[in-house]
Amino acid sequence: MGYSIRKAKLEDRSEIQQLIAESARGLSREHYSDAQIEAAIATMFGVDTSLIEDETYFVVEEAGQLIGCGGWSRRRTLYGGDQYAHRDVSYVDPDSEPARIRAFFVHPAQARKGVARTIIDRCEEEAKTHGFKAMELLSTMPGVKFYESCGYVSQGDLELELRDGLKLEFVPMRKELGHR
Repeated sequence: MGYSIRKAKLEDRSEIQQLIAESARGLSREHYSDAQIEAAIATMFGVDTSLIEDETYFVVEEAGQLIGCGGWSRRRTLYGGDQYAHRDVSYVDPDSEPARIRAFFVHPAQARKGVARTIIDRCEEEAKTHGFKAMELLSTMPGVKFYESCGYVSQGDLELELRDGLKLEFVPMRKELGHR
């Protein structure tokens, strides 16, 4: 492992946004059309500043370059960057509601090298220390197998409208956290 993980900083936003776009364009083509990918980048996939401010968003670096990002949240919203207007930033109750896994993206050249696993392990550990007993997420189609390998279980499927009649298919997933 030649990379390191750290909490994202506000000054990382433009580099994170670039990583998100590269990841979506490079890893989503088997599941989504170019038009869907570009619409998702413009309307939904993006930096959520509240995650950085809450100190629950991480970046993975290798040789000074961001190669992965992702986080967890105590807030109700399950998806969407700053540009997505329909976000609920109120807090969930850890005693009765799951924490959220949010905005995981890996550079295409770093896929399947443990980057996302490093981030998700950190997220789950932190959520447990904050009293959460479960996690939920909304997976893009390319991420489903990864999340299943981490113990997440599909809760059905969902299509969200992006713009101009374009829709994107997602899979809501959940995991009960074991307490050590």
